Amino acid sequence: MTEGIKWRGFAKITPWQKYIDVKVLDEGEETEEIEGAMRPIPIRFIDQVTAKAKLSTRFQLPADEKSFIDLAIEFRSLQNLVQTTLIPTVREVVSNTGYMFAAQDYISGSASDFRVAIDDQLKFGTYSVEKTEYRDTIPSSIEDSERQIKEVRTKYDVNKRLDNTGKVIRIPHDINENHIIVAQVIVDDVILEETFKKRLEAQRDESAKRQLEQQKIKTAKDAQARIVAEGERDKAAERVAQEKEQVKALIAIETKLKQEETNKKLAEIALKTERLKAEAEKVKADAESYKNAKLVSAGLTPQEKAQIQMETSIGVAAELAKIQFPTTMIIGGDGKNNKTPLEALIGAAMAKQLTPPSK
Repeated sequence: MTEGIKWRGFAKITPWQKYIDVKVLDEGEETEEIEGAMRPIPIRFIDQVTAKAKLSTRFQLPADEKSFIDLAIEFRSLQNLVQTTLIPTVREVVSNTGYMFAAQDYISGSASDFRVAIDDQLKFGTYSVEKTEYRDTIPSSIEDSERQIKEVRTKYDVNKRLDNTGKVIRIPHDINENHIIVAQVIVDDVILEETFKKRLEAQRDESAKRQLEQQKIKTAKDAQARIVAEGERDKAAERVAQEKEQVKALIAIETKLKQEETNKKLAEIALKTERLKAEAEKVKADAESYKNAKLVSAGLTPQEKAQIQMETSIGVAAELAKIQFPTTMIIGGDGKNNKTPLEALIGAAMAKQLTPPSK
């Protein structure tokens, strides 16, 4: 268990290495530095797809002296331990892990879960699982006149069993029981069967075709949506243009109506103004008439009479100034007329001036 020079005496020495490598090797690969060489491990997934797994593992012998002595006494040599315990346990764990996964799931993203499950079971013991079986019937094509069950597919659902505390129930294996430490687990490759590969290729081609058709459908729908959108856009533009024309026509009509209403109101105002003016003239004329009537009925005032007499006197004086008297005056009378000769002449001249000329 320790390095350095040891006293052997009469004892027999059996060499043990601290680390043991167990690995899947192909034919022709070097095996000198590998303590445990294995062939590819056959596995069967839950969906009945077979495969071969390649992995590399490294184990460490027990660190405490008692466990190592018990191990050395039980197996006698390193090769016995590798061939009778490590390799069979690794192959069993890998094979049993395959039943917990479907090949379709493995290629769809569960590869890391598959590796973790192998690592966890080698270190702490295999899972106690519960498998549930489901059967699905696949009918014949709908185009057939008499539809029948074409195929019955069996599906399995594998779940880990849990104890009362919620922990996974494990089944110990020889690696755990001998206190061997699992230092490293690497899944190098999982080689699926050719039939499944061909099926995957067919699914891939079918998926590619389906995606292409879906892309075409999407492109056609996008083109259709674009055409519909352009039509709706043109309809909206035409509708907006027509609405603008209607709005313009309505605005023109409303403007004209407002102008007519304004003209009507202006005409009414002008009519009312003329009526008021006419009424004012009528009231003024009535007032003048009433005034004149009152003046006539009431007679002239002394001032007005004096004014009229003054104007009359001025007019008479002006007319008298225009009269040409004769140079010879004949005085005579019968004694009956009391007028003087001067008054008679003045009266004759005034009568002549006041007589309108003949036409």
